[in-house]
Amino acid sequence: MTASTRITTPFTAASTAAEVIAGVDLTGRRAVVTGGASGIGIETARALRNAGADVTIAVRDTAAGERIAAEIGSVHVAPLDLADPASVARFVAAWDGPLHILVNNAGVMAAPETRTPQGWELQFATNHLGHFALTTGLHPHLAAADKARVVSVSSLAHLRSPVVFEDIHFRVREYEPWVAYGQSKTANVLFAVEAAQRWAADGITVNALHPGSIATNLQRHVDPDVIARLRAERRGVITPKTPDQGAATSVLLAASPLLDGVTGRYFEDCNEAGPGHEGDVRGVAPHALDPAAAARLWQVSVDTLAAAA
Repeated sequence: MTASTRITTPFTAASTAAEVIAGVDLTGRRAVVTGGASGIGIETARALRNAGADVTIAVRDTAAGERIAAEIGSVHVAPLDLADPASVARFVAAWDGPLHILVNNAGVMAAPETRTPQGWELQFATNHLGHFALTTGLHPHLAAADKARVVSVSSLAHLRSPVVFEDIHFRVREYEPWVAYGQSKTANVLFAVEAAQRWAADGITVNALHPGSIATNLQRHVDPDVIARLRAERRGVITPKTPDQGAATSVLLAASPLLDGVTGRYFEDCNEAGPGHEGDVRGVAPHALDPAAAARLWQVSVDTLAAAA
């Protein structure tokens, strides 16, 4: 990937979800937004609904989901716990008909060491495995839609770590919450890379993104002093975004005609990212675009989920 081949748009870090979708008519299109009851998920669902889409927010807390649905208006709410394969399977089984837009937005950030009943590290289980099971399970419905789009919400934290295949679940190495989070966010990008290849013939595009620095409930596990320190260190380098601005890149990838046919790429601030490395605050790491790692992760994910079935 070179600078001359990167996808650019008229939009920037300051653009809002409403701005990037202005003039787009999604009437007759069906969309699912995971984690649509908080943070940028709310604004993503709102923008898609305001453009005419039939939106379902898939959430763990359905009471919170119903409150947001009442606020936005005419939004469906469905239960989904991404860390629970049975919950994902129930959501998939209940879906009927085509699915045009899937925004894999829900996530866990920098959580203390926690394992699912299957022994999986929670952040990898939620951020990657749950979304992998959801998206592959919904594949027939995406393939049945006209030019379906899948959006994988990653993070600049992917620069912190590749997927460490030898010890994904921290059974040997010492657990470090930010490394675990970074690994799961790399997995989000690798999923887009591999799914883009596998599903191109179905007309499905799959892209990943970093939404920006936004104060949301995602930071609930992080010490406020740590957040304050990080923001102080990055002042002048990273500009905080509102949730509406944070949702802009997701909505752009989900609905804008500017991205028709674009797939397997990583975006930030409404434009395709350039190369980045550990310690950077922008860009996409080579380890997140590695096709061999993407193919390996896909098979590991299939095997992991099959073993738990």
